[in-house]
Amino acid sequence: MGTPETKAGVLTISDKGSQGLRADESGDLVARMLHGQGITVARQAIVPDDLEQIVHTLATWVDHEGLTLIITTGGTGLSPRDLTPQAMKQVIDYEVPGMADAMRAESLKKTPHAMLSRAMAGVRKASLIINLPGSPRGARENLQVILPALPHGLSKLAGDPTECAVP
Repeated sequence: MGTPETKAGVLTISDKGSQGLRADESGDLVARMLHGQGITVARQAIVPDDLEQIVHTLATWVDHEGLTLIITTGGTGLSPRDLTPQAMKQVIDYEVPGMADAMRAESLKKTPHAMLSRAMAGVRKASLIINLPGSPRGARENLQVILPALPHGLSKLAGDPTECAVP
């Protein structure tokens, strides 16, 4: 599924995780899932729920490290410290709402709390950034929903000129 050009980053956004008070189960799970799809995880980090640190990390990973896919976990709910969507709005050039819609639609089959998710997907330059929930189960279930669309999306972002429609 992944291509040799796909360099990914997994960013966990968690106050407790960044302080070493909680193991990064979600980030590790996402990294394993991406690796299982043939995607190289070049960077993995944990930052606190701090707007400036989230924005800085996402922008640096795209602009200076050339990552083409970034998956975040955490910070997408309604808590005052859930700042991932605000950071995304500062970082991305445009949204890819269908990915977030698909994740929420699938999650709603399992829990009504899915409608509280503010997760986003968007593009910065030629990089796709996708937000997942912070729980391992939520991260796994949501990533499974979008995995089938990743190769095509990443290919198009890389400049693939072929037609999308099947003749």
